[in-house]
Amino acid sequence: MNLSVPEGFSVREATAADVEPAAAVLNAEEVDLRGHSDWGVDETTHIWRLANLEATWMVETTEGLTAAVVLAIDRGGEREAWVTVHPDFTGQGLATALLATTEQHARAAGLTKLKLGAFAENEGACRLFERHGFREARHYFGMRIDFDRPPSPPTWPPGIEVATFQPDDARAFHQALGESFEDEWGFHHPPFEEWKRERLDVPETDTSLWFVVRDGDEIAAVARCDPKREGGGWVGALGVRRAWRKRGIGLALLRHAFVEFHRRGESHVGLGVDTQNASGATRLYERAGMRVLNEDVVYEKDLT
Repeated sequence: MNLSVPEGFSVREATAADVEPAAAVLNAEEVDLRGHSDWGVDETTHIWRLANLEATWMVETTEGLTAAVVLAIDRGGEREAWVTVHPDFTGQGLATALLATTEQHARAAGLTKLKLGAFAENEGACRLFERHGFREARHYFGMRIDFDRPPSPPTWPPGIEVATFQPDDARAFHQALGESFEDEWGFHHPPFEEWKRERLDVPETDTSLWFVVRDGDEIAAVARCDPKREGGGWVGALGVRRAWRKRGIGLALLRHAFVEFHRRGESHVGLGVDTQNASGATRLYERAGMRVLNEDVVYEKDLT
């Protein structure tokens, strides 16, 4: 596959050693568009572990500066990509060339769909995607609660109990998470061993921030939280199984996580949510005291 970029630049496949320069480009783009970014090496390291490095590319100048990054993740026969050009190198045709090559590479790999993410403020990227036949598919909010006071403690329905994840919970936790998100747009539930390798066994995972909610012997809900992401605590996934919804369990579990993060000294907690989430998660998070901080958009194109 010929990875083509304009004259004065070179492109190569990424390696595990590229996390720092990639993080710098991703951070610079967000600062340029939003005036601030908490994205850094830790966040990029997490994403890098999920990436298909053969389809993740680093673009460099002849002086060795990192000018752009294409980050690609393959899930269930589809590719999700983020094409990022450093603000110092926009307007030179890099984004157009990288988008065309990304689509060509995905087609050659036999993938059925290509999804492209962008900051909602990046109007140039959105116009570029549309010119290349991509359609706007989804919006995601980044939400946050700031702890200017101790968070409200949870109120659990009768018979419902919460506990911290234990190693013996792994398979049931994985299954409950999959069931909770099975109706989510674009959700891919990996097999247990893949999930274990990518989520449970990685160095930054702190399972003392994973929670299991039980109704008797059955798992009603689960939460997988991260100790540090984007400058504070992070709720990576919170799911309530269908039979236990609309009973206040999701709100109680979220508040349980807030209390634990506050106890650990975190000043805020964030998460990401699909704005069209069928279960009304955005409203739930707002009831818990969270506010919308930023917005990303996803475009998609069928390749079949």
